Amino acid sequence: MNNTVLITGGSNGIGRELAKLFAKDGYDLVIVSRNQQNLESTAIMLRADYGIKVTTISKDLFNPHSSAELYESLISKNIHIDVLVNNAGHGAYGLFAENDLKKQQDIIQLNITSLVTLTHLFLKDMLEAGHGKILNLSSIASQVPGPWQAVYHATKSFVQSFTEAIRSEVKDKGIVVTALLPGITDTDFFNKADMLNSKSVQDRTKMADPAKVALDGYEALMKGDDKVISGFKNKVQAGISSILPEESSADMIKKQQEPKDEFNE
Repeated sequence: MNNTVLITGGSNGIGRELAKLFAKDGYDLVIVSRNQQNLESTAIMLRADYGIKVTTISKDLFNPHSSAELYESLISKNIHIDVLVNNAGHGAYGLFAENDLKKQQDIIQLNITSLVTLTHLFLKDMLEAGHGKILNLSSIASQVPGPWQAVYHATKSFVQSFTEAIRSEVKDKGIVVTALLPGITDTDFFNKADMLNSKSVQDRTKMADPAKVALDGYEALMKGDDKVISGFKNKVQAGISSILPEESSADMIKKQQEPKDEFNE
């Protein structure tokens, strides 16, 4: 009987690439997304290419009740989760005071509350079983304040701190907890966040390949590492940010993320 991995946001981007890596190593998959069509097309590909079992569940994790419903659905199907990948996340571009408040609250719900809920529910089962793995999608954004994406950066700071804390709590109990910190990656994130006008995403050739980011995270999880910053430039940026005053870091990010029109481009 194969081990089973649950991946939120598993039908595209980094989540889809992680699904391929787990499938290649013989894991059965539960992939979760809002878009049923994307889920089914991803599932067909995974079954055909890797010959593993794929369960698709369409859930909107912006809904406060969806995380618990997802857990209960799997319990009712007698599907035990050996690896949890909290990949789903969302951002919103713009100045905080001008952005829609409900949209900001939804980001907190998805990036923090759903992640905490799923981690709590599945971690308890892992502790009872005496084994398990959790990979949380943090971000290089967790390392610095983020003007023009203030709430997104703050949620990722939470994810990073939370991941490090629970890792310490369970590291002697057979559970691996790892944080993956990507930088700007070539996914649909920036389109969904209405961020295409930001200077930081104008050159897509400089964006990281989601397959490479996924591989970094997968290898770190399998080695039992606490975290991995994907990409040399992101490692450098994190190092610089760690020694700069927070106000200087925030001002640096503000210039990088301002709309391109403000630079007469």
